[in-house]
Amino acid sequence: MQDVQRDPAAVAAMRAAGAVILDVREPWEVALVGLPGAITIPLGQLQQRWQEVPDDQPVVVVCHHGMRSLQATLFLRAQGCQDVFNLMGGIDAYAVTADPSLARY
Repeated sequence: MQDVQRDPAAVAAMRAAGAVILDVREPWEVALVGLPGAITIPLGQLQQRWQEVPDDQPVVVVCHHGMRSLQATLFLRAQGCQDVFNLMGGIDAYAVTADPSLARY
């Protein structure tokens, strides 16, 4: 499972290098706090919309605490998207360790 997970520091570096962020939280959650430029596809819509996820660059999947995004990461990998990673601990861990300017909920 380690090969699909990335810690917040690694995700910050991936973002700086141009990785795509896929946020699978609900719209109300994204309204509270989000990462600029993220693609938003709620987990419940991912099976119908997964082809909207770019396949020409690394993708980091984000949710609140890392559980929904792990499900999404494994689903996308099963569809053949291999350069997809889960943000361990979700946006909450990212806000604590990589970007304290982000709000927490």
